[in-house]
Amino acid sequence: MHVEHTHLLSFLLLLALIIAAAKAAGWVSLRFGQPAVLGEILAGVLLGPSLFDILNSPVFREAELGSVVAHLANVGVIFLMFIAGLETNLEQVRKVGKVATLAGISGVFAPLLLGLLAALLFDYPFEQAMFFGIVLTATSVSITVQTLIELGRLESKEGTALLAAAVIDDVIAIVVLSVFIAMSDAAGGGSAVGLTLVRMAAFFVISIWVGMRLMRRLLPQAGRWPVSEGLLALVAVAVLVLSWMAEAFGRVATITGAYIAGVLVAVVGYREQVENRLKAFVYALLVPVFFISIGLQTNARLLNPQDIPFAAVIILVAVFGKVLGSGGGALAGGFAPREALRIGVGMVSRGEVGLIIAAIGVQSGLLNERGFAVMVIMVLVTTVITPVLLRATFPRPLQPLTEAEAVSAVIGEKE
Repeated sequence: MHVEHTHLLSFLLLLALIIAAAKAAGWVSLRFGQPAVLGEILAGVLLGPSLFDILNSPVFREAELGSVVAHLANVGVIFLMFIAGLETNLEQVRKVGKVATLAGISGVFAPLLLGLLAALLFDYPFEQAMFFGIVLTATSVSITVQTLIELGRLESKEGTALLAAAVIDDVIAIVVLSVFIAMSDAAGGGSAVGLTLVRMAAFFVISIWVGMRLMRRLLPQAGRWPVSEGLLALVAVAVLVLSWMAEAFGRVATITGAYIAGVLVAVVGYREQVENRLKAFVYALLVPVFFISIGLQTNARLLNPQDIPFAAVIILVAVFGKVLGSGGGALAGGFAPREALRIGVGMVSRGEVGLIIAAIGVQSGLLNERGFAVMVIMVLVTTVITPVLLRATFPRPLQPLTEAEAVSAVIGEKE
């Protein structure tokens, strides 16, 4: 009991440190005219194994808090994407459907081909080179969502197109990954790929069709249940279950399920009530942990000096692959050049999705430790530069909002 209590005290201290560091770094970032999320991610890098390595310090190492922080961070990104779903205007989605589809498709295959070519030029075997390209297909718009909220642009035409394109990108990337893994494993074969596609389709049908009917029936009743915060509790359960279903059953990222949950709640008509209760807590606790955790997972020391040229090329390919791919798709779909550029830039961040795919490569033997280190650095760099690039591509008169102002702007309150 004493040991468990000591671990609890260590966790409380770590959580306080993470939140304080995130908010302080976010404030500094705002002072330099950049979104707060940039400072929060960089704070995580400083606290991580690249510099201070706080999780391996005597205070926290014995409590083995790394997995606890990782789980809490995953909950944070799930609820961040749920909030993004709440903010989605379906009428706007219909208007940008063609753009989102083209941007999502081209945003997968452009970086895939460029990454494959880059790895082959550095004499990697074809199978490993192909997997490098597959990692580059990933997109994590959680960083983009936070940045657009701070810029007051989440509900813009570009913001709506980005969210829809990211879902399409996620589905296609997972299909490509599944096909490649099945081809690498002769025992899996085409049946494994076919099963993955069926499960994906079933998930989307069940989550949208069944989920909508359940939401319409249960949400109006939840406020009358003889329990505290019945509505919010029901929504939280729905978010967590759909997030679990997305990956465990549908083989797509958990954040896809969370995003769908947000859209369903908004369609049923409970957007404002849920935001008023949920958003401040998420931004005060869960979201800072998520952004700090990205840095905590990054260890620049693992990068071998002889891998630096390859890492530099991969980073360039990762950035320009999405800008040219997704941006080109948006341009072909009818967006103006400046709007298309914003779509391409918004898809650059690989975030936790890139790390997940890279980890699958290590587990399946398709990526060695040095290759994984290169991919981790790529994920970090693309995640850090995305807020900066987004800030540069949007009109200058819009200044980044503080997190408090961002929350108030979305829920309709005035500071």
